[in-house]
Amino acid sequence: MQEAHTAQAELEHERNYAAGLSRRLDELRAEKQEQLAKVRRGGAVGSMQNMSERDAFATMYEDRLAQLNAVDDRLVFGRLDLDSGEARYIGRIGLSTADLQRLMVDWRAPEAGAFYQATAFDRLGVPRRRHLILNGRQVRGIEGDVLDTSMLADSSSLQGEGALLAALNSKRTGQMSDIVGTIQAEQDRIIRAPMPGVLVVQGGPGTGKTAVALPRAAYLLYTHRDRLKSAGVLLVGPSSSFMSYIERVLPSLGETGVVMSTLGRLMPGIHAVPESNPAVAEVKGRLAMADVVARAVA
Repeated sequence: MQEAHTAQAELEHERNYAAGLSRRLDELRAEKQEQLAKVRRGGAVGSMQNMSERDAFATMYEDRLAQLNAVDDRLVFGRLDLDSGEARYIGRIGLSTADLQRLMVDWRAPEAGAFYQATAFDRLGVPRRRHLILNGRQVRGIEGDVLDTSMLADSSSLQGEGALLAALNSKRTGQMSDIVGTIQAEQDRIIRAPMPGVLVVQGGPGTGKTAVALPRAAYLLYTHRDRLKSAGVLLVGPSSSFMSYIERVLPSLGETGVVMSTLGRLMPGIHAVPESNPAVAEVKGRLAMADVVARAVA
């Protein structure tokens, strides 16, 4: 009875905290909408410099609004209880109060790394990790990972089937869902690998290559934004159906500025289509065609 009461109290606490985060998100959204409306009300007046600055501010507010709108679903998904006594919430973006008191840490920030990397063998200062299972804005469950064995007898150390298993058992839709709340340590090492050089992730169909590649792109944009914002990031997929399948993932991870394209649309003004003649398709599919294409490009 006591354990059930404690579990319910913990669930209500997390629901209240998540609701507060959503309210702060709404405040920021309203603030950016007002700033954007104010810029637009200014109209195309003044010097060229003034108009250029107005357009720059409008773009900045539009991008921020797009980000705030995209992360509304399952905004927060984790909590770290630290040895220091601090409770650190992990979510899709970082959030602070108006006076800059931190409410939630962006999942890509260094301070959030322990959420994915801490284990019972190497706690990284984390005695307990908590996964928040949300449906939209509503916390519907809590899954706890106790990393400090001395806390196993603590009735407040909630445990369950595990966030990963819960995610695997969740209802499937026609679009890919992100794994940001259930990233495993080995996946996190790929996502947070240094940027210089080429990183190749190999595996058979269904092994999670795309599920790691998309958070990797979001992480690089967060960590190296100054370097990448001018060069940009291009995500290339094999088909339009594949791109439709993954199109919502990066925005839900806090990134809305990535250019996505299929192989058939990489060349401006050219839209490649499937070859309808089987005999011609067989010739085009031969390995020797790689040399033909290489010579044509050269």
